[in-house]
Parts: sequence; structure tokens; C-alpha cells
Amino acid sequence: MTTQVTELPAAPPPRLAKELLANTAFLLAKLGYGFKAKAIAGVEQEGFSLYDYSVLAVLGEQPRETQATIADALQLDRSQLVGILDSLEERGYVERQRDPSDRRRHIVSLTPEGRRALVRLRAITKNLGDELLAPLDSDSRETLHSLLLQLACYHDPRCVTMEPTSPTAV
Repeated sequence: MTTQVTELPAAPPPRLAKELLANTAFLLAKLGYGFKAKAIAGVEQEGFSLYDYSVLAVLGEQPRETQATIADALQLDRSQLVGILDSLEERGYVERQRDPSDRRRHIVSLTPEGRRALVRLRAITKNLGDELLAPLDSDSRETLHSLLLQLACYHDPRCVTMEPTSPTAV
């Protein structure tokens, strides 16, 4: 006699408390943590860290930056940044030169390989962002981005830009 195994229906996923779902800050944090975990995994597949990506992104906008300026912009300890730059330089993504006007400073710039790496990393984060925002139409995405940028600028002066920032400009 053969015993037939029947599969039990999948149990619904556990639900979060309504109190948490009613808390906008909780939802922002939950989505942010989830996005960050996916972004870490995505950039690590390319052999980078989010710190690497952040440094490359800063240099992508400002081609020549001092190490101190990069550290301040990313709120990194300067000795931590040196390690990140050492790794990026060893792999050929950035180059450092002494500042001719102040020999104590180093000027950092992207190499052509660094620009290509930045393009790959931008594509990864854009795809992850599109996945996160998939339920929203373009107008809703623009509104959400505008509101989040307003909050970011209020809480962190490093977020203030001189020109409008579009959510599609990742």
C-alpha cells in the first residue's frame, strides 16, 4: 500500500503589528534596511563595497577631490577612507597625486576603469531602485523623491543641492 503525501497549504506570512504599519518612520527604515541589504549584495557581486561605490560616486561628480573632502562628504573617518582609497587605487579605479599647492594633501581622481566601474554600480542601484519602487507610477515616484529629499535636506545639510535632483538620476 502506497501512502500519498499531500502538501499542506502554505501558511500566510506573519503580519506586522498595525501600530508599526501606521508609523511612517518605521516603514521608511524597514524599506531602507531591505534596500541596503540588496545593494550590499549587488555591489559585492561586482567586487565592491557600498563604501567603494560612495567614493566613486563622489568622484564621478567632482573629478578631483581631496581625501579630506571625500571623508567629510561621506562622514568617514579619514583613516578609514585611506584604506578604501588604497584598495581602489590598487585595483586601478582611482589615482592619488600630491596637491601642488599643498604637499600635505592628496588629490584623488577617477581613472577610466573607475568610470566604467561606476557605470556598472549605478546600473545595479538603479535596477534595485526600480524594483523597490515598482508599484509606483512615475508621478508618484517623483512626489516620493521630492518629499524624501526635502526631509533629507532638513536633517542633513550635505543633501542640499544647487540644482533639482531627479529620482532617475541615480
